[in-house]
Order: sequence, then C-alpha cells, then structure tokens
Amino acid sequence: MGKVKYQFDHNKLSYDKIVLTGKQKFYRFMTYFTATLLIAVIYNIFFIVFFDTPKEKGLIRENQQLATQYEVLNNRFDLVENTLEDLQKRDDNIYRVIFEAEPIPPSVRSAGFGGVNRYADLQGFKNSDLVTESARRLDKLTKQLYVQSKSYDEVIEMAKNKEEMVASVPAIMPISNKDLRRTASGWGFRIHPIYKIRKFHYGMDFTAPTGTEIYATGDGVVEVLDNSLRGYGKRIIIDHGFNYKTLYGHLNGFNVRKGQKVKRGDVIGFVGSSGTSTAPHLHYEVLKDNKKVNPVHYYFNDLSPEEFDKMIFISSNSGQSFD
Repeated sequence: MGKVKYQFDHNKLSYDKIVLTGKQKFYRFMTYFTATLLIAVIYNIFFIVFFDTPKEKGLIRENQQLATQYEVLNNRFDLVENTLEDLQKRDDNIYRVIFEAEPIPPSVRSAGFGGVNRYADLQGFKNSDLVTESARRLDKLTKQLYVQSKSYDEVIEMAKNKEEMVASVPAIMPISNKDLRRTASGWGFRIHPIYKIRKFHYGMDFTAPTGTEIYATGDGVVEVLDNSLRGYGKRIIIDHGFNYKTLYGHLNGFNVRKGQKVKRGDVIGFVGSSGTSTAPHLHYEVLKDNKKVNPVHYYFNDLSPEEFDKMIFISSNSGQSFD
C-alpha cells in the first residue's frame, strides 16, 4: 500500500490528504524515470571508460596474440629475405661468373607489381597496416623467388653446355709460339707504322714468315671470309658461340670456307701481309659480347704463369704495331 501524504491547510488549521491528479502522477513518474536513467547512463559510461568487459578483455588478448604472431612472422620474413639475398649474391658473383654470364640487374630482381592497388580489399580494418605490409613483403619475396628460380634454370642449362663452352672459348695462341719470340705488338696505344700517329691497337700482332700456319683458337663456325686490299686484308672471323668471336687479319691465304665448322687447333689460314700491313704477321682479335677485349687474357691453355707474365712484358714493350 502506497504511503499517504498530507498537507497542512492554514485556513482550516487542519491536515488535508494530498490527492495527485493523473497528469501530476505522470510527471512525477517521468521525473523519477529520467533521473534513474541518467544515473544508469552515468554508471555505464564510468564502467565503460575505466573497466573492460569480458568481451573486450578477450579482444585485447587476441590483439596482443596477433601482434606477437606478426612479430614472429616478420622475423621469419627477415630470415627468408637474408637467405634469398645470399642466394642472389652467390648467383651473380659465383655461378654466373663461372659460366661468364651477365648478373641479373637489380631492377629485375626488385621489380614491383604494376596496375591497381593490390591490397584495397585489406584496407579499412583495425590491423590493416600490419596485414597489408605482410602481404606486400610476401608478394615481393614471391617475385624474387620466381626470378631466382628462373636464374637457376639458366645456370643449369649453362652447366649442361659447360663442356661445349670450354671447347669454344678462344684459349690458345693462333700460331705456334711456344718460345714467345713471335710476340710483337700487344693491346694498347701504339705508333701506326704507316701514318706515324698514336693509335689504339685492338688486338695482338704475331710476326712469322709468310705461309706460317694459323690455328683456330676455339671451336666455332667460320662467319666471315674477306679479301680486301685495305685494312685487315684477307681476314677470317670465327663465331665460337657463347658471345665469343675471333678475328685473324692480313692472311696470305685461307684453308677454310664460310660456314665451315672448325675445332680448336685446326689450320684455318696462313700468315701474310695483305691489306694495310708493313711486314708478314698475324693480327689477332678476341671479341666478347661484340666488344674487343685484350687477347692476352685468353691464352690459359698454352702458357704457364711465368710464360704469361713474359708475354705481357713483351707485348706491352713494343712502341709500334705492324698494321
């Protein structure tokens, strides 16, 4: 039973029972309800701010576990990247050097992915940055691993052809020159014998009597047979494959035909003095990747270290070339 309230009437000097109208009862109810609701909201905000719900505590633990797992994953990424970098260095500086192949350019190894944003579907979440970074690193590693795998495929093919390559490299002197006395002018600046000007000599000259046999310095195919009254005169160019070519100039005659396959040591022609030449000799050049290189570095099948040093001394001591 509700508590009855009275109000003192000063005119009648008596207490009258307070009777509320329906509207007053409603207003009083709404006042109590609003105050109670406000207090409840304040308490709720207080607990939300200063205390975690069980669900929130579970999410916090889950986020901490995810962060720990991400750190472990990052450490594994670092390990894989370091291992891959070591493989790339070995590939460029050891395997490809052995087979005389060009290293893979860094721009190819580290090439990214073009086109639209590949990670748009990973955006908009609380841990989007972590997930996106992991996905990006994984894609980068996948691309580098693919490039490295293709590189090893090439190395395997080069290894299969190593025996053929070794036989094709121009690795002997083009004329019989065991005592090195036929070594004349070498690679470098020389005085031209006719024009008497300082000019770079791209090759080596070997003096020998007219008719001296000239040998193919490696296996290959005769690419050029030329008979000119100027320049190298009668010359032969052999394509050895593996980006090697050799040139033999100022010949007296040929012993091969164009397109003929030759083996290292085969007689391909004879020493002469054709073209722009002042005396019987052989002008010999080695080309690697269509660039002329110093032939003296390719006599490793002929010379001991002492003979090699002697040849360098003799070839560099000449002040004038023969062509």
